[in-house]
Amino acid sequence: MPRGVRRAEGYRHAHRRAAGGRRHEHRRRPGAASRGRVAPDRAARASEPQLVNADDGELLALATRLALAAGKMVRDGRRERGVATVSTKSAATDMVTEFDKASEDLIVGGILEARAHDGIVGEEGTDTLGTSGVDWLIDPIDGTTNFLYGLPGWAVSIAARTAEGTRVGVVYVPSNDELFTARAGHGAFLNGEPIHCSDTDDLALALVATGFAYTVERRAEQARRVAELLPRIRDVRRLGAAAPDLCNLAAGRVDVYFEQWLGPWDLAAGELIAREAGCLLGSLDGGPLHHSSVLAATPSLFAPMRDLLAAIDRDPAARA
Repeated sequence: MPRGVRRAEGYRHAHRRAAGGRRHEHRRRPGAASRGRVAPDRAARASEPQLVNADDGELLALATRLALAAGKMVRDGRRERGVATVSTKSAATDMVTEFDKASEDLIVGGILEARAHDGIVGEEGTDTLGTSGVDWLIDPIDGTTNFLYGLPGWAVSIAARTAEGTRVGVVYVPSNDELFTARAGHGAFLNGEPIHCSDTDDLALALVATGFAYTVERRAEQARRVAELLPRIRDVRRLGAAAPDLCNLAAGRVDVYFEQWLGPWDLAAGELIAREAGCLLGSLDGGPLHHSSVLAATPSLFAPMRDLLAAIDRDPAARA
């Protein structure tokens, strides 16, 4: 079986196992996000290996072009027409609009026009097998609640992965016209200028970003954790979108970010941008990074924050 097929299946199974978290319980028919334009027949694509050389620079240019186009389309469309259609997915607070779907349509169509044999997984239902060795993870609007309420902080997130890992990541924040980009091994950039994480090394002075799940039970547990954490750090910020949170960490605007129960599309691009900006990333339990458990921080704060959160989870009365 072509390696791209195995990776796409892995993404699918991973976000299904994480059901009950953020934005990954409802899946539409594969290819539905692009109204029949996603790809030729899945079986035909999977049975005809077309391993295509993937130049990171070309992948980054494609992701950048599509993120900018989708972000501007969505931003301008909301200004001109407002939001007409709102439905829910995993919970009443987990919303999706016609702009989420239109953004994914634009991105998927652009990828397949340029690279017809790539695999694609998108938050709003795109789920195509690839044979090229390149897989794309798309969040067409990360922070839909912000977008719906007219708040800043929502973004378009696009990442490309190969067997070597995430190769490029692009996060575009239209409200601020901020374009975060990274290419593996080449650093992270904001509007073309290099960025790096902060040098904060005292947990008591750390500005910490986090996010919350959609289910009531998980929110109650997360609220308890934050209440225990707050007296021991500078403050907490809750933006409402994982990709911009990771980009703010990369740019030195916050010092730590942690969250659980994300989807793979929430994490993929921001993860690379944060790594390339000098951040350390892993799971809250000390294991390898997984989208269901994310801790990202400056190098000096990663271990202390991991240990503090572990102590809080063991004993709510614990003190650092």
